[in-house]
Amino acid sequence: MSVHRWFDKLLGIEPVFAHCDVPCGIYDPHTAEVAAKTVWTMAKKVTDLPLPDAQASPAQMLEYRNTLVRMVTTKEQHAQLCKQELLILWADYFKPEALTMFPKLHETFWKAAKLCSQNKQRVDLAKAQELMDAVAEIREMFRKAEAAKAKP
Repeated sequence: MSVHRWFDKLLGIEPVFAHCDVPCGIYDPHTAEVAAKTVWTMAKKVTDLPLPDAQASPAQMLEYRNTLVRMVTTKEQHAQLCKQELLILWADYFKPEALTMFPKLHETFWKAAKLCSQNKQRVDLAKAQELMDAVAEIREMFRKAEAAKAKP
């Protein structure tokens, strides 16, 4: 037993453990929603980006590559941001008691996190839409959990 713990025990001080990294009430799935929408939008823009023709100048090819790289980078950054925001909600906001209200809570978050990774790996509008749908489902769980907390 450390000296500090010995003094705590002697003085009757019990350790306190917080359930989150930040003060309560700051949680909101909005950032994850915007990030998921950005992933979809960038995937759409990449899909719709016209390929330069065979007679394109080096400057036109460079412009195309620059645009493509910027879009893909933005898509990947927002997929990571979405994942980070979802993991914060999953690990810090939802408590074990939430499983009674949302039996598929863990599965829903796990699948959403996997979709974030899949959207980082490829340009796929269907997967981007699945991510937006998954985040919308999580937003609804969050909204219901907040409403339940407000009831006396």
